Amino acid sequence: MDRTNPIGFFDSGIGGLTVVKSVTEILPNENIVYFGDTARVPYGGKSNDTVVEYTIQAANFLLRKNIKLLVVACNTASSVALKELKKFLTIPVIGMIEPGSKMALQETKKGIVGVIGTRSTIGNKAYSNEIKRLNPKTKVYEKACPLFVPLAEEGWINNKVTGLVAKEYLTELKEKKIDTLVLACTHYPILNEVIQKAVGKNVKLVHSGIPAARIVEEYLNGRGLRNISNQLGKREFYVSDVPSKFQEIAEIFLGKKITHLHKVELDELTNE
Repeated sequence: MDRTNPIGFFDSGIGGLTVVKSVTEILPNENIVYFGDTARVPYGGKSNDTVVEYTIQAANFLLRKNIKLLVVACNTASSVALKELKKFLTIPVIGMIEPGSKMALQETKKGIVGVIGTRSTIGNKAYSNEIKRLNPKTKVYEKACPLFVPLAEEGWINNKVTGLVAKEYLTELKEKKIDTLVLACTHYPILNEVIQKAVGKNVKLVHSGIPAARIVEEYLNGRGLRNISNQLGKREFYVSDVPSKFQEIAEIFLGKKITHLHKVELDELTNE
């Protein structure tokens, strides 16, 4: 495996860019290939079998880009498909559940943790099971917030409607006296400000991108695969549909122009 091979990132849409941002901040010289399945977003309401199928298709697409590491930057896919991916991939796979759970336990002072995510992630109890496994004494309260994904994809970051939706979803968790809230969907950090306002300034927001980036760094250093070039890494972005807002939101969030954005036809994913 060559040090200059890219790191592959996969998400159902734009949310995985929150993980890309965390990785590029600590590993700016790494080459990045990102695939967002924007034609089939959101994954949160789909069956487990469908999520596994889509995730394997995405992984196969990224493997053709000669990636050295796959980051499943989607909590729904991480909660449902990670074990299946690890069965057939020869490169390492990093998901979101374990790093996010560990960070939540590091941050909580009272041992009362809230988790918000898609219906699938919450229904599978991915975070509550992992947090309880790591620390059985922790109280975990979960809440599905399915409207957050389309709001983030639409770019309604500080919109009045988004604020009302956040208040409706999160009042229940606020009343549980949580001191830490896991944003168990990589879309949700895009709505960070409105979520923080809804739960109050004393609640620590945690998302998996930051600890996952540290795991990526540790792995590359440990295997001698870190890109030691002095040049900034190349960034390539692939999507299965090009919604009008994707490039605009992505550039605002990443703080830089996206010059290599490509559409992938669904036939390329499904006809393996």
